[in-house]
Amino acid sequence: MQEIKCPKCGEVFTVDESGYAAILKQVRDKEFEKEIAARGEAFKAEKSAAVSLALSKAEAESEKETAKLRLELASLKEQARVTEERLRAAEALKLAEKEREIERLKSDAALSKKSGELAVKEAVEQKDARILELEGQLKLSESEHELREKSSEEAHRAALARKDEEIAYYKDFKARQSTKMVGESLERHCETEFNKLRATAFPNAYFEKDNDARTGSKGDFIYRESSEDGVEFISIMFEMKNELDETAAKHRNEDFFKELDKDRREKNCEYAVLVTLLEADNELYNAGITDVSYRYPKMYVIRPQFFIPMITLLRNAALNTLSIRRDLAAVKAQNIAVSHFEEAMNDFTSDFARNVDLAGRKFKTAIEEIDKTIDHLQKTKEALLSSDHNLQIANRKADDLTIKRLTKNNPTMQARFEALKEE
Repeated sequence: MQEIKCPKCGEVFTVDESGYAAILKQVRDKEFEKEIAARGEAFKAEKSAAVSLALSKAEAESEKETAKLRLELASLKEQARVTEERLRAAEALKLAEKEREIERLKSDAALSKKSGELAVKEAVEQKDARILELEGQLKLSESEHELREKSSEEAHRAALARKDEEIAYYKDFKARQSTKMVGESLERHCETEFNKLRATAFPNAYFEKDNDARTGSKGDFIYRESSEDGVEFISIMFEMKNELDETAAKHRNEDFFKELDKDRREKNCEYAVLVTLLEADNELYNAGITDVSYRYPKMYVIRPQFFIPMITLLRNAALNTLSIRRDLAAVKAQNIAVSHFEEAMNDFTSDFARNVDLAGRKFKTAIEEIDKTIDHLQKTKEALLSSDHNLQIANRKADDLTIKRLTKNNPTMQARFEALKEE
């Protein structure tokens, strides 16, 4: 039993264990719900602050782009104003020339008045025609200027609208992407750009992902192209690098040079190209195609918009050396043939010597076996000759054997033989 004091009336009462546990559970549940509610509010506030921060960054970027476009528009308007002033100056010159022409015609008319009414009339008609021609040219130039100004304003309005759309798109795009997706999106972009032109511009090219990581690392894409007779004249190892603007640890392009050069050499590629969106404010990489061969041989750094032009430049340069590469391949093939012939001759010589050595050893073994056989046959001959000698002795002994000798010391047998002779 547990004693509990009421916080309102101060009365003390007792409850059993189950009641006490139920009261504790109610208290814990309420406190837990309060904690959950408090944490939910904190999470909502944190989320709202993060969204506000992202929106403020996006708005800052949008304002930056808008200010840049407005500066460009102001510059173009200034150029249009200068052009308009030049046109007005030209028109003023034309008007002055027209006035001088009119004055000249008037003076000519005054001078030629004495020559007759016909000459005066012709001069006046020519003057009027010239005036009409100059006025027509002036109106035409004014209309052309107005059309150019309207076309320029419309083009810049359209460009500004496109920039706003791109800013809105990339805001949403970056907000929905993870770091991995950012890197893969650049790879997909380059692969898509290449596949658009593969059938027409690069029908014989190989452009695939580098999936061979047996050496411990791999690039992103490998480009190879060979001529119709099978001579490879260009090979490029590509690496694509990108990251989110909000990434805390910012990478530099040169952080990836060493690994890219290692992949190029291990995969036997001639060139190495880093396609990067890193260091967006670096003017060195924003200027166009950057040659970094002073650090690593045949290595270049480009922005994604130079991906196809880079392949085209290297490919066209390599095509100029195709005949030299063919000659080099032929020389290599001849050298390989000579080396194969030398290897075959060396193999034949070594095999022949080995076979001669084996034959010599077999011949020696055969001679030894023949010698052993001759020795055995000689021993057999000697044994046979000895046996024949013994047989001759036995034969002589048999010839010398008589009844008389057999019974020489046996009187009984002598008597029997004598009896047999008498019978």
